[in-house]
Amino acid sequence: MLMMGLVTWIYSLTRHNVNIVDSLWSLMFLAGAVCYVLMANNFSAASLLLLSLVAVWALRLSLFLAIRNWGEEEDRRYREIRANNEPHFGFKSLYIIFGLQAGLAWIISIPLLMAISINTEIAYLELLALAIWVVGFVFEVIADLQLYRFKSSTQNKGKVLDTGLWAYSRHPNYFGEFLIWWGYFLFALSAGAWWTVFSPLLMTILLLKVSGVSLMEKGVIERRPNYREYIESTNAFFPGRPRRTNS
Repeated sequence: MLMMGLVTWIYSLTRHNVNIVDSLWSLMFLAGAVCYVLMANNFSAASLLLLSLVAVWALRLSLFLAIRNWGEEEDRRYREIRANNEPHFGFKSLYIIFGLQAGLAWIISIPLLMAISINTEIAYLELLALAIWVVGFVFEVIADLQLYRFKSSTQNKGKVLDTGLWAYSRHPNYFGEFLIWWGYFLFALSAGAWWTVFSPLLMTILLLKVSGVSLMEKGVIERRPNYREYIESTNAFFPGRPRRTNS
């Protein structure tokens, strides 16, 4: 993971743009899962199922983000980080962005390590994990596509997407990611590694309070005045029935 971070950091220096770290994030988990399977020499049905789920999730998300970010300027989040860490942001980004993500990926991937290291067969808990993962994956894929199509139309500039899954949650893609990681944890739980619950909890905190909901909505009302009404009518994270507003 650290080597992947180092290589992509060097690439980001040539582009003066760190957007590539978004596409790198999920691939770190795939690389970790592959290494865990090979090191444990565990090719049981449960470990191969888990590896397959990680591969589908990681490759889909990385490809989607690469397409979305292709040719775009550096994301607003990273421009703010860059502005707050000049001069020499290029060097600082090695540990502020790429190193930090590699470290987080290693910590969060521990349930994958434990689930793959212990030889288990597919049982009820694995089937429950698969069901939760599938629901999360479908949520994430559909929400990403709906938002991508919405933003691709110049007629929607400055507007708020409040249809489809986005009518029930302001961040349905993050909710899908939330379900995916709790699904991964259930594989570890089945292997007896209940203590790895810190991983989905940490991911939930990141999605809600750090790099997800809170960061994405920072200053959004100033950029999109209609977003205030959207906040009043729509749940931030967990999907729910839209609320009527007085306006």
